[in-house]
Amino acid sequence: MLNSTIPFGIGIDIIDIMRFKVKPLKTNQNFYKKIFSDSEIKYCQKFRSSYEHFAGKFAIKEAVIKAIPEKISFLDICTSHSKNKPKILLNNELNRKYRFLVSVSHEKNYAISFVMAFKNEK
Repeated sequence: MLNSTIPFGIGIDIIDIMRFKVKPLKTNQNFYKKIFSDSEIKYCQKFRSSYEHFAGKFAIKEAVIKAIPEKISFLDICTSHSKNKPKILLNNELNRKYRFLVSVSHEKNYAISFVMAFKNEK
């Protein structure tokens, strides 16, 4: 459970899944490696509809960037799943500073994510 009940920041992002469908992983690996970790790519590839999952993970990362004031890169944001729920970890010193609640969904042509960022108490 979170210690703080008041969010520090919020972020939301929506993306057209077609942006990933028109860039197949096989022929655009450099594009995907600039955005996703190897574990995120592997996770998305488990699904028949992998591009929905890539779009969802991208939306999560964009929402995190909007939720915190620090500059952070896509690769500094690590998404995973536990018990079918998305999780966020930061791959730098900011991981100790923030924790997140996240929701992601995809429907037909779009993926959307909502993130609440909480500042950890010192």
